[in-house]
Order: sequence, then structure tokens, then C-alpha cells
Amino acid sequence: MASVVHDIKEIETRMRASIDALKREFSGLRTGRASANLLDPVQVMVYGSRMPLNQVATVSVPEPRMISVQVWDRSNVMAVDKGIREANLGLNPIMDGQILRLPIPALTADRRQELVKLAHKYAEQGKVSIRNVRREAMDVLKKLEKDGKMSQDDHRGNSEKVQELTDRLIKEIDATLITKEAEIQKV
Repeated sequence: MASVVHDIKEIETRMRASIDALKREFSGLRTGRASANLLDPVQVMVYGSRMPLNQVATVSVPEPRMISVQVWDRSNVMAVDKGIREANLGLNPIMDGQILRLPIPALTADRRQELVKLAHKYAEQGKVSIRNVRREAMDVLKKLEKDGKMSQDDHRGNSEKVQELTDRLIKEIDATLITKEAEIQKV
């Protein structure tokens, strides 16, 4: 029985990884305010390979509606500019030597609706991921019972624990989504 309790901790860890991934996705959704996390998904083609922006430049937020990108190597400035434009974040870099300034335009009502839809899509992907972990855990419990390594009562009790954990984390995703929606809709 102790090993199953340990497995519950592992199941929770795997489910929490889905929530962490969702929060990273949400941090990339623009809300009208500047955030260094907005550029997390940007990939830059430098030195013959694709690299994350944060490996070739320093990203900072000097003002509420401005992101500044200090490119370390002058020869990569154009590649960084291109990477930001290709990321489809709705940002137009302004070059100033090795610094790219990214003014954050105010969001239109249509763009806000698109971002809300995208947030819902990310949240649903997180829920599916959690449900997949639950399904795998339930399959393991069924197999343990079938193989005689777990009693029917233990199987039922552990199944209930997995379901309670799943329900709790899905509610956490819903709460995170509501918070993000409010952030996007805020003018």
C-alpha cells in the first residue's frame, strides 16, 4: 500500500507539470502590459541553429508599455528582429543599435477575444493532459487488482484519491483561466 501512496505523489507531480506548462503558455499571452515573458516563445536563427531569444539577448521592461531587447552580438540583431516578427506576437521592433525596442500597442476588442479563445484552448490542453495522467494511473490500479497485488477495496480507495486529485487540479486550471481572462479583458 505504501508504494501506491508514493505513486499518488508521482501522479500529482506529473499532473502539476501540466499546470506549470499551462502557466508558461499563459505568460506568453499578451495582456496590453509589457512583460519579459511575452518573448519566451521567440526562437532566433543564429549560428546555424534555432535558439531561444534569451540565449542571445537580455530582455527587460523599462516602461509599462515597452520591452527592450539588448542583443549581445551585433551580428545577430537582424536575426533577433526577424525572430520577433515571425513569432506573430503583434510586435514591431524598432532598432536602435544593438537594442530593439518593442512598444506594446493597446489591444483591440477583437484581439482580446482571440486571446481569450487561445487561453481557453491552452486550458483545455492542460485538462486533457491531466486526464491522460489520471487514465494511466487508473489503468495501473486495475492491473494491480487484476494481478492480485491489490485488494478491491484498496483499488477503490486509490481510484478515489486519484479522482479527487484530478478534480482538484482541474479546478485549479479553471481558476487560472478565469484570472487570465480577467487580465486580458482589463482595459
